[in-house]
Amino acid sequence: MSYLLGLTGGIGMGKSTAAQMFRDLGHPVWDADAAVHRLYAAGGAAVGPVAAAFPGVLKDGGIDRAALRAHLAADPAGFQRLEAIVHPLVARDRAAFIAGHADAPIVVLDIPLLFEGGSETQMDGVAVVSAPPEVQRARVLARPGMTEDSFRMILSRQMSDAEKRKRADWVIPSDTLEGARAAIMDICAKIVAEPPHA
Repeated sequence: MSYLLGLTGGIGMGKSTAAQMFRDLGHPVWDADAAVHRLYAAGGAAVGPVAAAFPGVLKDGGIDRAALRAHLAADPAGFQRLEAIVHPLVARDRAAFIAGHADAPIVVLDIPLLFEGGSETQMDGVAVVSAPPEVQRARVLARPGMTEDSFRMILSRQMSDAEKRKRADWVIPSDTLEGARAAIMDICAKIVAEPPHA
């Protein structure tokens, strides 16, 4: 049975880079954001129910994410309706991925809002990717189209880095690639050295 390692971290903390480092070490990584993109794409399982719940968001057979965002900005109560549709589909996608990699010693589950959504209870352990606030801010504001206001709004919906670090089993410092890689190799070595759980 695989060890399910939750991987999380706030915006700009270097989580995507850390996820790629796990892949480079041969560990399968399930990406929650990529799963949502698949569900919203033409032919995706979320397209029909989301289009029915939010008229005008269907475009080229898939969900127009900009139109959906505009809908949610105008009607914040829509978030609950959307989550009721999408969360079970994402959970099914994750379960299929885990089942498909049952022989892997470690399966990494990359979930941006892992603690916020209560998913840590389904993990065997959690690693948080973290960087100093000034590094995070510089990374985020360097992204195309990102503004100080957008950054603040995103942060307001995420648990603080300090709280995530407190709740995590491991912290991956991402201010340098070498530090992140060393921490990830150490985590993997410790998990593999542990006796398998029942």
